[in-house]
Amino acid sequence: MEAYTGFAEVYDRYMDNVPYDIWTANIKTLFEKYHMPMEIVCDLGCGTGQMTRRLASLGYDMIGIDMSYDMLMEARTAEDSEGILYLCQDMRSFELYGTVGAVVSLCDSINYLRSSEELLQVCRLVNNYLDPGGLFIFDIKTEHYYKKLGNSVIAENREEGSFIWENDYDEINRDNNYYLTIYEENDDGTFDRFEEEHVQHVFSQKEIVDAIKNSGLDFLEVLDVDTMSEPSKDSDRLYFIAREVSK
Repeated sequence: MEAYTGFAEVYDRYMDNVPYDIWTANIKTLFEKYHMPMEIVCDLGCGTGQMTRRLASLGYDMIGIDMSYDMLMEARTAEDSEGILYLCQDMRSFELYGTVGAVVSLCDSINYLRSSEELLQVCRLVNNYLDPGGLFIFDIKTEHYYKKLGNSVIAENREEGSFIWENDYDEINRDNNYYLTIYEENDDGTFDRFEEEHVQHVFSQKEIVDAIKNSGLDFLEVLDVDTMSEPSKDSDRLYFIAREVSK
């Protein structure tokens, strides 16, 4: 789970094709479906706070957690971050001051966990900090998505700089290695180079459901993010929805 460092300051500029508004509407729909009241919501792996701020705009009191100090600095300095509590913590060992009505983890943050044991640990922590009946909603990229990427290179040349994204998917270990390189132009015509290497892991639906259940949470459903319906073999991204079981 490498932290975004120098890349943080240009992350949002080059991730401008991410459908944050659609994902926010999806989460709102799921909150309403499962009657989540207007409570505190914790965003695990919040990054630069794109989803955190959008959920805050819907009226939720937000806590954003990320292990990258640089990404959190981008989140904290955003114009619409007033009133949001940001904490620099690892999701595998996060701590809250009290319970929350829901925990969300979006933009494939869960894929940065490296094993079923780490996933179980996160689910146990979430269960510990959820209000009675509270929701845990997270997304993951599927193996279909990573196999589709394969060993590909995606490059984009823009007026202000260039972006190179190299992928290397290991089907045996179910790990996808990302090699990200950004060339960002300065005012004097020189370029800054940002490099990041990240690894994301593929979890099967069974591994995820087992982790949810073994943590004491109640598994509710899994949905295709794009269709908000039952997943298919061609689904690229899935939502998993779980609930705290009131004793």
